[in-house]
Amino acid sequence: MSFDADLFVGIDPCGARKPFTYAALDKNGRLVMLGAGEVEDVLAYAGSQRALLAAVNSPVRPNMGLVSGRVDAGQLPALRELARNLNMRRVEFELHERGINVAHTPARRELCATWAQLGFELYRRLERLGFRPRLNEPLELSWIETQPHAIYCALLGQLPLARSTLEGRLQRQLALYETGLGIRDPMNFFEELTRHKLLKGNLPLEELYTPEQLDALAAACTAWIFSRHPERSCRLGDPAEGQILLPVAGLKEKYTPGGG
Repeated sequence: MSFDADLFVGIDPCGARKPFTYAALDKNGRLVMLGAGEVEDVLAYAGSQRALLAAVNSPVRPNMGLVSGRVDAGQLPALRELARNLNMRRVEFELHERGINVAHTPARRELCATWAQLGFELYRRLERLGFRPRLNEPLELSWIETQPHAIYCALLGQLPLARSTLEGRLQRQLALYETGLGIRDPMNFFEELTRHKLLKGNLPLEELYTPEQLDALAAACTAWIFSRHPERSCRLGDPAEGQILLPVAGLKEKYTPGGG
């Protein structure tokens, strides 16, 4: 069943000077809001909507020992490279097995990264506004968990270039643009790039989104695709510990640079 939300909001807790970056898409995938601010700014925007699906780039809770417990029980391979750090969620283990390395979520909240703790607080505050986890049933106000690096791997079919580089930003923006999102065409960057601008170091960076904006857009894109074509989405992880939704029907067995 497709959920007919009015708005799809991607939220990226980045822990920077403005701790949250958020992007909103309408039913047609057009960008209607791109902002950054405190948790109160995100909640004010989300709370003013009647039907909204929020996609959050953050774990919903610390890990519950599902990975380390199953390794001890001989149910998962005790990989040599993971032997020193099995303090992660099941979903992070599953991504690692496919070559998609993402941040691990410790079992103790106080050991989690600042951005993850911001995410924990955001989920708690969203639930106070009436948001509930989006499973199979339609809900007016709901949330899903996403992971931006994994989203780009899924969309590209390979490991993306570094998000901090110019080429990495171009690649990510193009991957989102190709899904049908109503965002700036990254190829405009090259149309605006002249010999004079290049010699002066005056690149048309206004045509590109920042890494934080791209991560928020990736989350919003995932929510939008899930609503329109749920069959083109998949979940990884354990429901009790937290699952990540990705905008593809299924993942490859292994992701490498260049898709090899």
